[in-house]
Amino acid sequence: MINFQYSRATDIGDAVRRIAAEPGAKFIAGGTNLIDLMKEDVERPTGLIDITRLPLKSIEETPGGGVRIGALVPNSDLAYHPLIAQRYPMLASAILAGASAQLRNMASTGGNLLQRTRCYYFYDTATPCNKREPGSGCSAISGLNRMHAILGTSEACIATHPSDMCVVLAALDATVHVAGSSGERAIAFADFHRLPGDTPQRDTNLQPDELVTAIELPARGFAENYTYLKIRDRLSYAFALVSVAAAFELEGNTIREARLALGGVAHKPWREPAAEAALRRQAADQATFTRAADLLLRDAKGFEHNAFKIDLARRAVVRALAQAAAGVPQSQSDKKIR
Repeated sequence: MINFQYSRATDIGDAVRRIAAEPGAKFIAGGTNLIDLMKEDVERPTGLIDITRLPLKSIEETPGGGVRIGALVPNSDLAYHPLIAQRYPMLASAILAGASAQLRNMASTGGNLLQRTRCYYFYDTATPCNKREPGSGCSAISGLNRMHAILGTSEACIATHPSDMCVVLAALDATVHVAGSSGERAIAFADFHRLPGDTPQRDTNLQPDELVTAIELPARGFAENYTYLKIRDRLSYAFALVSVAAAFELEGNTIREARLALGGVAHKPWREPAAEAALRRQAADQATFTRAADLLLRDAKGFEHNAFKIDLARRAVVRALAQAAAGVPQSQSDKKIR
C-alpha cells in the first residue's frame, strides 16, 4: 500500500497553499489517470488534495466572444454542451473519440491536459525510463516503439502525449489559465506542454505550486469546415497511432485561414506554422494538402517499429484536410466522400 494523506481544498487559494506546503502531494479530481499511476507504483504522492468541490465547473461566454471552460468540467459535459457542440464542434468530436463514456463522465477538462504518456516502459517500473527516473535511460528507443513519437524526440525520450482533446485545443489557439503562489497567469496552449529534450520528466510548463483553473477558447471556432480524424488499432477505447485536427475558413475554393495539428506523434500536440502558412491563400485541393503534409512532417524520424507512422501521418493529413474542405466531419466521412 502507498501511504498518503488526504485533504479537501475549500477554495482555489486553499488548494494552492496546500500544494505549496507539501510539494510531494498531487491534486486529484476525476483521478482517471492518477489512480492508475498509483496502482502501478509509478506515482507515489505523499498526499492527495481533493479539488472536486472548487467552483470550476462552469462553461461561460467571454466578453471577446470566446468561451471559458472551468477546469473541473467533466469531458462528457463539455462535449455535449450547446456552446461547444454548436461553435466548437471539432473539440466535441475529439473528446468523443477518446476513452469510454464512463471515463469521459469522470475525467476533468484540466486533468485531460495533465494526463501522462501511455508508454509501456513508463508504466513498467522494472525497466529504465527517463520520465520516471531521470538519467536511467529510455527503454523505448531500442524496444517496442510502435506507438511512439516520430516528431520532436530526443535521446532521452520518444514518448507521445495521449490526449485527443489537446490536439484540437492546440489547433484552436486555446489559452490555459492557472493560479499559483505568485498569483494568476495565462499560458498560450502552444507553450503549455513541453518537448522532452533532456528533461522528459517535465510534461508541462506548469509550476509545482500551480493549479489549472480554466481553458479559454477564442471566438474563432471553425464550425463549418473542420474534421478530427483519429487512426487507431481498434475503433473503441484505443489511443491514436496518428490523429489530425484540421479546420478551414474558405472563400469559394480558396483557403483564407487554416489550422492543422497532429496527435499521437510527439511528446505534445504537434503544430507547425509553416504548414498552415502553406495552406493560406491557396486552392483547397490535393496538391495544396500534400505540400502542407510534407512540411508538417519534414523533420519526422521513425524508429524500428514505428517508421510506418510517417507515411500514415502524411496520408491522414491529406485525408483530413480534404474532409475539412468538404465540410465533412469524420463521423460522416465514409458516407459523404464516396
